[in-house]
Amino acid sequence: MNDDNGKPPSPSWLERLSQLIHTDPKDREELLTVFRVATEKTIINEDSFSMLEGVIQMSDMQARDIMIPRSLMVVIEKGTDLKGIIDIVTTSAHSRFPVIGDDRDDVVGILLAKDLLNYFNPVSIEKDSSQHLMENLRQATVVPESKRLDVLLKEFRINRNHMAIVVDEYGGVSGLVTIEDILEEIVGEIEDETDVDNEVKMVDKLEENKWLVQAQIDIDDFNEYFDVSFEDDEYDTVSGLLLQSFGHLPAKGESIVVNNFNMVIVEADNRRIISIHLSLIEKPAESGE
Repeated sequence: MNDDNGKPPSPSWLERLSQLIHTDPKDREELLTVFRVATEKTIINEDSFSMLEGVIQMSDMQARDIMIPRSLMVVIEKGTDLKGIIDIVTTSAHSRFPVIGDDRDDVVGILLAKDLLNYFNPVSIEKDSSQHLMENLRQATVVPESKRLDVLLKEFRINRNHMAIVVDEYGGVSGLVTIEDILEEIVGEIEDETDVDNEVKMVDKLEENKWLVQAQIDIDDFNEYFDVSFEDDEYDTVSGLLLQSFGHLPAKGESIVVNNFNMVIVEADNRRIISIHLSLIEKPAESGE
């Protein structure tokens, strides 16, 4: 078909996009380029492109890339009484909780917050019905750190699971991942009414030469912020650095000097260091001869 000038009409952007796709892009970057062109020409919108990009990138990601590390997992110890369980559930506002035995490597099951509804009355709380609750936990799904996210998402859908415990090559618990974590890689941050707007800063400068530092900050990020070079071959976080330096799990108020830093424990419990106050110690001036 020709136009009024006798020339064939130029192909639409949709036809050009179709032609590009049918040329079999050689790699994912070429495929993304096709989608970028389509976005620029408003064939698809920005949100659609962002989701397509997320789907493509997710196929290269593994569970270790997005998991919540074990130190930040909100868990319930198997021996916790019903009132204690309710306190943890209401404080954290999560819907699923790993239940642990002797330690965090011993995950005995998953507790769903909705399972508490049958016990949520003053009589049950006083009688401590947690034993029956603990005997009816959901089975924990366990996946290796190397599990691909696209495969894990498919398994979540097929098995109707929403949470998986991530383990390392030795069988120790590394963290956990939820179906929401995976979906956020595609659609972006999913916020609900329980999410807090002001995210906790890993490093918060309080005053001149004083910072509040979250102990779970990566050593690499800490090094970059303070322009130092702590080694990361033996520990991944400042918490690991402190545990090695103290030689034990320190309590609130304990302090230690590491290199040029004075570190004081601000918050800790019987399992982990949570935050510290940090200040720089000035090096004494070298005296000339």
